[in-house]
Amino acid sequence: ELISRLRSRLQTLWEERELVLSEARDCAERGEELEATVRDVCKPNEFERYMMFIGDLEKVVSLLLCLSSRLARVQNALRRVDGNTDAEEKQSLNERHKLLSRQREDAKDLKENLDRRERVVSGILAKYLTDQQLQDYRRFVQVKTSLLIEQKDLEEQIKFFEEQLENLEKSIP
Repeated sequence: ELISRLRSRLQTLWEERELVLSEARDCAERGEELEATVRDVCKPNEFERYMMFIGDLEKVVSLLLCLSSRLARVQNALRRVDGNTDAEEKQSLNERHKLLSRQREDAKDLKENLDRRERVVSGILAKYLTDQQLQDYRRFVQVKTSLLIEQKDLEEQIKFFEEQLENLEKSIP
């Protein structure tokens, strides 16, 4: 029964992932349309700023999500440390925790810098775009970020349930 529930939950997650991927494709199309509009109305250096911001948005958000996920796994492993845990393993986990914490703080700084750049890009676009186009741009940035987060969350859940299912199937004679 548990295996059946896990498979069912995995199936639901795979379907959700397909929906999110479809939304991501739609968002990418809107992004291409927006890019063409920005290219047409902005000066070349302003367009380049816009493109750098959009490219960095995905990289920084993905980096933050990845580091947060890895940090959470190390924290979970640290919670399972007990008197039987090898001292070398415990030290390794503590060092990884410190390193990932520092890296996440650096990534947060990158995100703050990216937020400042977004305000600059938004100011540039406000000079050229209609209110509706500017609203579309802001919605695009928000949706792109949300979809990245949702995709990462679904991937983590799928990975977790696949591991659970695999371990359960191995444990049954």
